[in-house]
Amino acid sequence: MHLPYRPELIIFDLDGTLADTISDIASAVNRTLAYFGFPQHPTESYKLMVGEGFRTLMQKALPKEATNDEVLIQSALDRALKDYAENILVETSLFPGVLRLLRTLSKRGYKLAVLSNKPDQMTQTIIRALCETIDFVAVWGNSAKRPRKPNPESALRIAMMTGVPPERCLFVGDSSIDMLTAKSAGMTAVGALYGYRSREELQGADAEYFIGAPLELLDLIGAPRVL
Repeated sequence: MHLPYRPELIIFDLDGTLADTISDIASAVNRTLAYFGFPQHPTESYKLMVGEGFRTLMQKALPKEATNDEVLIQSALDRALKDYAENILVETSLFPGVLRLLRTLSKRGYKLAVLSNKPDQMTQTIIRALCETIDFVAVWGNSAKRPRKPNPESALRIAMMTGVPPERCLFVGDSSIDMLTAKSAGMTAVGALYGYRSREELQGADAEYFIGAPLELLDLIGAPRVL
């Protein structure tokens, strides 16, 4: 299946879409939980916790009885963020095919951007380290300057600054948060099935297209894989 148009701007989620970050996130949060004497979670469990920002992740990871203690939540959040910042690239890597995908899209003239709910500085750290050869028009993470996904404002601001109408934009992500962002912004929602969430979740959030591997995005937009 091909898109009925040639997109001009492609916005990517980061965690679970461009990069496999879950092991480093899980390790940092689990070390924090252990410090406070709370039970830890299997790495796989974190795939269902991420996507809505680090504070929400911390609230989900803490025992239910601790989630009404705002002082504790903030203390745990601060410790987890510090730990993660210091160990952000221990096991994190791009999914297979992502770098080739980005290079191909860039060389073919597509505008590329990253929009994540991960803290802004951490988002930029990962992209600089793993995608240093790619020229993104924007690399935006969670910041007090911008609302988080699924609020569409940040996606629309990226489109506006590049002069691309929303209907000529793709939004690629692996969660319902990403699909809802795309739909609210009037962009085409593409679900990454190789990421952290299920097809059922993506379908439930009105994903319009699916890719089972990063390079399948080239097939979807009708771009040859060979330059």
